[in-house]
Amino acid sequence: MIRTQALRVFVTTADCGNIRDAAKSLGRTDSAVSMTLKQLEATLGAPLFESDRKHSLTALGLEVRKLARDLLREHDRTIERIHALAAGREGVLRVAAVPSVAAQLLPEILSAMLGEFPGIRIELVDTDSASMHALVETGEVEVGIGGRPAANSGLHFDALFNDPFRLVCRKDHPLARHERPLTRQDLRPHRLISNNSTAGISGFDADAPDGVSALSARNVISLLALVRAGAGAAILPALATRTIDSELCAVELDDASALRTVGFALRRGGNPSPICREFQGRLVAMVQATGI
Repeated sequence: MIRTQALRVFVTTADCGNIRDAAKSLGRTDSAVSMTLKQLEATLGAPLFESDRKHSLTALGLEVRKLARDLLREHDRTIERIHALAAGREGVLRVAAVPSVAAQLLPEILSAMLGEFPGIRIELVDTDSASMHALVETGEVEVGIGGRPAANSGLHFDALFNDPFRLVCRKDHPLARHERPLTRQDLRPHRLISNNSTAGISGFDADAPDGVSALSARNVISLLALVRAGAGAAILPALATRTIDSELCAVELDDASALRTVGFALRRGGNPSPICREFQGRLVAMVQATGI
């Protein structure tokens, strides 16, 4: 078997034209280089140099040097890529996040990572928590950021922060004039547009006694358009209300349970890639620095 290191010794010696300079370049002794060359020629069953002085190559030596250079170049590129992948400087990061996180927290982080590590590629899916959990479980994305998954799921969850819910309504809506946080009783006479953000938060996703809303919207852009048009009010996480337009307002709710816990969802027992760990570390640092 021909070893990569033996080919490197041969190419270096052929380029230097003598063993002494080749040994210095390789950081090896003259005798070690000479022995490696003899073993290589023995493996091939033919000489690579015209003489022991190593200043000229045989016809075989010329062909082997050309092929060996190509192999070593590709070998070195491959090794460098492996190190880059291990260090998080290359690779593909596939992320799924709830829309508020995708819009408010991730752009700065992902932009910075692309600038620092040109060899990486990032795929971002913004979707609701249930869909995010499914994407992580099937392996379509490596990490998700959103609500807590069900206890019996195959996911591991690391909490990042708690995000309280707010009532979003037009500024001329009756609830916008309340000077105190809104109670569930305050909301009961008014139409609420249900959405996936409030799934599981009893009493805040419906305007009817049987818990069925007359109007629902899945997309936040559509939801806010309906609120703006006067179709009703909506309950949204505080993070999602940061950039609502001047026609709307976000009103605090008087209910400690009206919040969602946002965190990382990963496949249980999985080992995150280096680039994923880099991403997670940056998002944790942002949350800690901003006090979200």
